[in-house]
Amino acid sequence: MAYITTDDGAEIFYKDWGPRDAQPIVFHHGWPLSSDDWDTQMLFFLANGYRVVAHDRRGHGRSSQIATGHDMDHYAADVSALAAQLNLTNAVHIGHSTGGGEVTRYVAKFGEPQGRVAKAVLVSAVPPLMLQTEAHPAGVPIEVFDGLRKALADNRSQFYLDLASGPFYGFNRDGATVSQGVIQNWWRQGMIGSALAHYEGIKAFSETDQTEDLRAITVPTLVLAGDDDQIVPYVEAALKQAELLPNATLKIYPGFSHGMLTMNAEILNADLLAFVRG
Repeated sequence: MAYITTDDGAEIFYKDWGPRDAQPIVFHHGWPLSSDDWDTQMLFFLANGYRVVAHDRRGHGRSSQIATGHDMDHYAADVSALAAQLNLTNAVHIGHSTGGGEVTRYVAKFGEPQGRVAKAVLVSAVPPLMLQTEAHPAGVPIEVFDGLRKALADNRSQFYLDLASGPFYGFNRDGATVSQGVIQNWWRQGMIGSALAHYEGIKAFSETDQTEDLRAITVPTLVLAGDDDQIVPYVEAALKQAELLPNATLKIYPGFSHGMLTMNAEILNADLLAFVRG
């Protein structure tokens, strides 16, 4: 298995498939998952001739369960270290949920200044800010995130089953076709990661204000979200991302859930490929 070691000692697991001279597509997973959440997209882009790269965020998946650095700055710096190690240039970075926050911080702070990024994609992503504050009264109250922390600390295994079985994929909606395989795969990915990284990651994805990051990104950026996303409300996320990004294209999918990359992969993959090729 392939790893890089960061300056502060985190061992970051990554996958790197396809021709080394092909354009790289770099995938950034959501909380509390792993690079495995992108398997469908990685196989799809690989079949279309691209080099595909994905890593397990520090404390997630097969990366080391380091005790520190569970914040957007370290997440982005880890990506920068990986991009340098693999010499990734002209790359398209695609992030889902918390991974969208990671892409936003990386592209703004490292990727564009270093000339490594061609385009970016934010899918059901958390920026600019999830938390309700005086300046952002439409955000999600802190009590909701405190509830997530309590559920994780009390019984992480059951919490992850409940989240995957319900709002994440919209399986709690009337008439939904429930996939036990999808639920079990979500649970599997979550449970191999670090409880501490996941616990502290809630603060990272909910309280990090990325308004200025979005304003700093000038590469073409595709913003995608479903209007039945029960995890990251698209009105306070995707619509504001499109407003703040200087070079954004916005698409909202009627009825799609937070987990649309899995549940609606055929549609999403085609749209991602069209954007990458465009």
